[in-house]
Amino acid sequence: MHMLELEEWRYHAYENTKLYKERTKRLHDARLRGPKEFQVGDRVLLYNSRLKLFPGKLCSRWSGPFAVTQVFPYGMIEIANPQTEPFKVNGHRLKLYLGGEVERAELVLEFADP
Repeated sequence: MHMLELEEWRYHAYENTKLYKERTKRLHDARLRGPKEFQVGDRVLLYNSRLKLFPGKLCSRWSGPFAVTQVFPYGMIEIANPQTEPFKVNGHRLKLYLGGEVERAELVLEFADP
C-alpha cells in the first residue's frame, strides 16, 4: 500500500510540473515580440546606450524621431533627421515612433530669497 501512495504522489508531482511548464511557456511566448521590420520612410527612435552624462532615472535614453532612409541586409538601418547627416545604426537600437511631435519639457525652479 505504501508503494502505491508514493507512485501516486510522484505521478501528481509530474503532472503539476508539466502544467507549470506549459503555463510559463505560454506567458513567456505572449511577451515575445516579433522581428522588427523597418521600411523606408518610417519614423523611429534611437536608443543611446552611451548616455552617461547625467545618470538618473528620469533621463530618457531615446532620441529622435529619425526617418529611415535606407534598409540594408542583416539588420543595418540608415537613419537621418533634418539637422543631421544620414548615418547607419544597428536595427536593435531602434524602435518605431508612433506619436506626433516630440515635446521637450524643461524644468525651471525659481527660489525666493528668505
